[in-house]
Amino acid sequence: MDIDNAGISDHFLVMFDVELRAIDLNSKGCHRPVRIINSETVANFITTFLNFALSDPDFTDLNCYTPPLVDDFVNAMLSTSCAILDIVAPKKMKRPRTSHQPWLNDTIRALRRVCRQSERRWKKDRLQISYDILCRSRFLYQNSVKAAKAAFLSDIIETNSHNPRMLFKIFNSVINPCPDSLSSASQALCEQFLNHFSGKVLLLKASHSHSLVLNPVPVLGCMSTFSHFELLSLPTLKGIIEKLRNSNSVHDILPSRIIKEGFEEIGPCILFLMNLSLFVGCVPTAFKHAVVHPVLKKSNFDQKDPANYRPISKLPFLSKILEKAVFLQIQAYLVANNITDKYQSGFKPHHSTETALLRVYNDLLIFADSGRPAVLVLLDLSSAFDMVDHNILLMRLEHVVGIKGSALNWFNSYLTDRSYSVVIGGYSSSVAPLCCGVPQGSVLGPLLFSLYMLPLGSIFEKYNISYHFYADDIQIYCQLTDDLSASLNSLYDCLSEVKDWLSENSLVLNEKKTEVMVFDSHIPRDQLVALLGPLANSLSDSMRNLGVYLDSSFKLDKQVSSVVKSGFFQLRQISKAKHYIPHRDLEKLIHAFVTSRLDYCNSLYCGLPAFSLRRLQLVQNAAARLLTGTRKFDPITPALVDLHWLPIKYRIEFKILLLTFKILNNTAPSYLTDLLNLHTPCRALRSSDQLLLAQPKLRLKTRGDRAFASAAPKLWNSLPASIRALDSVQSFKSRLKAYLFDLAFLTS
Repeated sequence: MDIDNAGISDHFLVMFDVELRAIDLNSKGCHRPVRIINSETVANFITTFLNFALSDPDFTDLNCYTPPLVDDFVNAMLSTSCAILDIVAPKKMKRPRTSHQPWLNDTIRALRRVCRQSERRWKKDRLQISYDILCRSRFLYQNSVKAAKAAFLSDIIETNSHNPRMLFKIFNSVINPCPDSLSSASQALCEQFLNHFSGKVLLLKASHSHSLVLNPVPVLGCMSTFSHFELLSLPTLKGIIEKLRNSNSVHDILPSRIIKEGFEEIGPCILFLMNLSLFVGCVPTAFKHAVVHPVLKKSNFDQKDPANYRPISKLPFLSKILEKAVFLQIQAYLVANNITDKYQSGFKPHHSTETALLRVYNDLLIFADSGRPAVLVLLDLSSAFDMVDHNILLMRLEHVVGIKGSALNWFNSYLTDRSYSVVIGGYSSSVAPLCCGVPQGSVLGPLLFSLYMLPLGSIFEKYNISYHFYADDIQIYCQLTDDLSASLNSLYDCLSEVKDWLSENSLVLNEKKTEVMVFDSHIPRDQLVALLGPLANSLSDSMRNLGVYLDSSFKLDKQVSSVVKSGFFQLRQISKAKHYIPHRDLEKLIHAFVTSRLDYCNSLYCGLPAFSLRRLQLVQNAAARLLTGTRKFDPITPALVDLHWLPIKYRIEFKILLLTFKILNNTAPSYLTDLLNLHTPCRALRSSDQLLLAQPKLRLKTRGDRAFASAAPKLWNSLPASIRALDSVQSFKSRLKAYLFDLAFLTS
């Protein structure tokens, strides 16, 4: 770079050379392979598939097949399907759109062309008639765009009204479109991600290989046995397929839409394939390869660092059908024989993060009500799902769960010879073996991991320490006695044994992410740090646990602030599209984005001070104003009444009472059922058959009275007997909302 003084002014001339790299607009990395699947494609595929030169197997005799023949049959079927798809729906390389306007159609594009032609004509001649034509064409174009946007957003909301996650993803991509962070794909980039994902697990394995027990002795025994899978019927298979979400991966040889829409014709062939796998105890090799797409964890992360990406695995749709069939049979067996861990809330019906947190928070409040502090420890496992040892998992399935025979052979085949590759744009990495871990993105992966963790609960029970699992999130908590040293030593011994068990089972405890919090401790912090010893570095006054911020004083101030902040942010996002959304759909959108946040784990808000509830109420008020157009200083109560929205205080009571109803009707987790008992009077009274609950005696209004075990009986017993006697959850919710609505508005 040269800087010269030209001598004609006080400015200097700066001259420098810049090397510019030509961009190849036809580069494969800027394109993505796509298949156009529509009704015509499906019809052509089915016709060709039925007439294709494929030797028809004997769909009645499964005994003549061996594992190699299973692979041969699947490969023949998939190669046939691939050949047909290449004819009726060939792959095309398409460039992703830089501007995301999915509501555009041919009519609007034609109007836009007319508008631009009118604009060019007016700029050229500047005549009044040209200007009038421009105004008319622009008015027609803008109205058409507004109507198309409204129809598009309305369709999104209607389709995904019961799926807030998908609704948020689609709506956010429309309101705030962002460019693809990996648009510059290459073979080298795919290999870089493959090496990163593989190297991360290998590094963890290598650092803890000395602790791995190759032949661990089973901790538990199982008296029941599951030796073989029941063969599927065509209606059962159809029900499984209909409930599975569509898979849109172009690498899926047989797309989900073709399977669903053409089930009547190709269903018998798929049924034979599924039953063949279950009968022989063999998973086809083609079902065991995953395509991994790196996805940036957060939008503000460095896009150049592979560590900031999360591997998203996609398996063939046929594989998911087979896994779902196995899942349903194994799940029924586990429930019937009570093999699952009582305090594992992940991947189980009627269980959720809220029920898990409600039980933990209830116990902590009960501990605090007794006047003694309680300690909560959150344990984090490094890449837990990827670290599962296959040999240990198979031994656990056999000895702890009771899976034998061909069923065990099926799981052995399922875990053997798995592989994956990283795909970005039109490029793919080499194939890497998956030697450990449960397959992510699979149907069975979460269930297998929970079974892998089954023996861990016995360690906590040994030391009389309460615990709760949600997938790989582990919470342990206990009450501290007057002898703090003895209580903490018991906790240290428990954590030490847990760490040893994890190492023996090829799992790694991430001590840097371990968090510790002491509730209602009156001990000075410096003394508390000294007492905690090795846990002192993990001590904090607040922590995020399953999406909820907990604090040591039970005030939930940080949680309320987080909900308020995210609630107002979502309202600002929705307001951007308000003019394109009909009133009916706008209310659905507000419920999905804002009300869901206000209601998430709101059973923990019972007993919060009025000013905290007031902050949450302001979010609901703002949502009502946005929906009804109520002015800022106009009273909000009439708007809430017209919308039939329960205020925040009564929404909390509604959630607690609904959980209580589910407990009494056996549709809630057993660990919540243990907290409530029916009231049994000492002598015969008229109230004996009114489903009243026993009210426990607790000391403090700000502690014990806030616990679910105390608040639920109090609210339940105050309900009219006619509501308590209902046996349908829908009728109970309807009557309960009407009752609380009257309390909130008509009696005030």
